Amino acid sequence: MRRLHLIEIHEQPWFPSTLRDQATDALQFGFNLLNAYGPVISLLQRALESTEERAVVDLCSGGGGPWFDLGRKLQGDLPHLEIWLTDKYPNLSAVENVRAASENHIRFYPGPVDATNVPGELQGFRTMFTSFHHFSPEEAGAILQNAVDAREGIGIFEITRRTPSTIALMLAWALILFLCTPWIRPFRWSRLLWTYLIPIIPLVWLFDGIVSCLRTYRPRELREIVATLSSSEYQWEIGELSTGKVPITYLIGCQQPCVGIH
Repeated sequence: MRRLHLIEIHEQPWFPSTLRDQATDALQFGFNLLNAYGPVISLLQRALESTEERAVVDLCSGGGGPWFDLGRKLQGDLPHLEIWLTDKYPNLSAVENVRAASENHIRFYPGPVDATNVPGELQGFRTMFTSFHHFSPEEAGAILQNAVDAREGIGIFEITRRTPSTIALMLAWALILFLCTPWIRPFRWSRLLWTYLIPIIPLVWLFDGIVSCLRTYRPRELREIVATLSSSEYQWEIGELSTGKVPITYLIGCQQPCVGIH
């Protein structure tokens, strides 16, 4: 299945920010419900230990991504680890809930952050969850090159895939939204309106979920992007992490030696 770089509705500047936040809230709820990225803990821990980083800068965080659970587990072994969430279109209410629930162990950078040009004061191992596919190959290369130029490690993780089975899961999740919406936090009456009476959120979620699958890079394509970088001192590990759920495509890069990443 050839990669198609189609648009996702929720990332368009004209899409209302309130609806964008509610769409990312739904995505956040799904991360928490399924623990989708739990299996990457060992990869992240080895990368952080090998680079001796004590801070994580998460890019394109949306509603917080999987960091509430990941942060709690990582900080058990790395107690001084700082976690910063960033986004180009910050979902302030959602990340405030994550910050409060984490007892301030997770922080949010208040301004918009472009993943291709991260502010110099944001120093730490960079991560992206279910967001790298948003970018064209040229933009994706710029994100990686920006990390290399800043001499920061970076980890890319995607649960979306260009396969019929993963696309079918997007349909299933859109239907599950009709059951789970009352339990999504923060609770909003408007969320009920845009889910049940005028089902914009499930339709946008379904459309964007399918497009996300069609835009996701395969390991071979990630290797092609890495090959264009000026990164002679960097070591890259690219592959698929097989789990009992959906395989997770990953890319991890750091300065040599990057011990312990297999």
